[in-house]
Amino acid sequence: MEIVMENVPGPAGQDPVKLRLLFYGLEHCPPRHAWGPGLRDAFIVHYVHRGRGQVHGNGQTYTLEAGSGFLIVPGKLIHYEADPHDPWTYSWIGFNGLEAHGLIARTGLSDAKPVFQAAAASYFERFHDECVSVAGQRGADLSYQSILYRFLAELVNAAEDATDARPAASKETYIRQAIEWIGHHYSQRITVEDIASRIGLNRTYLSSLFQARLGMSLQGYLLHVRMKQAVELLRQPELSISDVSRSVGYLDPFLFSKMFKKTVGHSPSFYRKQQLDARHPNGT
Repeated sequence: MEIVMENVPGPAGQDPVKLRLLFYGLEHCPPRHAWGPGLRDAFIVHYVHRGRGQVHGNGQTYTLEAGSGFLIVPGKLIHYEADPHDPWTYSWIGFNGLEAHGLIARTGLSDAKPVFQAAAASYFERFHDECVSVAGQRGADLSYQSILYRFLAELVNAAEDATDARPAASKETYIRQAIEWIGHHYSQRITVEDIASRIGLNRTYLSSLFQARLGMSLQGYLLHVRMKQAVELLRQPELSISDVSRSVGYLDPFLFSKMFKKTVGHSPSFYRKQQLDARHPNGT
C-alpha cells in the first residue's frame, strides 16, 4: 500500500476561520483495504482515480469507480472498502470552518446523498498535485485556500451539470438507462448495487421499478440477460463451460452452472449436448 498524506498547519494567531484546509492525501489501496465503520470530525471528500470500491453509510451501499467520488460528513458513521480484485486509488481533501456546511449544501451532497460523478479530465484529477506543489511555500496557506475554494466550486458545478443532464427523469427513463447499462456490462462482475449506483437510485427502489414494469426484480433481470447470452454461447462447441461462464460475468464456473440449471432447468453440459444432438441427430 502506497500512501501520501500531509497535514496542513493553520495560520498563526487566527480565530476560527471561514474555511480551512486541514489535510490532503493520495493512496493506492491494496485489495479489501478498508476504513471504519467510524466517525470523522471534518468534512472529507474522496475522489477515485482508478479501480473500484464500496462506500457504506446512512443504510446504503454505493459502488464507486474511476471518475466518481464521495463525501464524508463529520459525525456521521461511514465505512468504505477497496474492491478485492480492482482496488481503488483515491485522493482526498479534509476541511472545516464556519462556511463549510453552507458550501457543502451548495454542492447538493450530504450524508444521504454522498456520491458524485466528475467529468473527464476534471480538476479533481489534479488537485492533489497542486497541494503538493505549494507545500512549504511562504504563502502556502493562501494557496491552500485557493485550491480548496476551487475544489468546492468544481463540486458545485458538477452538481449543476448533473441536474441539467437529468432534470426530471421518469420511471421509464430509469428502467431504460439500467437496461442499457446492463446490456453493456453484464459480462463483467457487476452487482445490483453497481447498477443502482450508476443510475443514481436506491437499489430497492430501482428493483421495485423493474418488478412493476417487467415482472421481475433487478437481480432477476440481470440473471435473465446473462443466462440468455449463455444459451447462445453454449451453442458454440469451441467454447468451454469456463469460457462461457466468464463471458457472462461469472468467474466461478460452478456458481454459473448452478444458476444456469436453476434458470434453464438443465446443467450447461447437458444443455450443450442436447443442442449438439439436435443439430446432428445421426452423430454426423
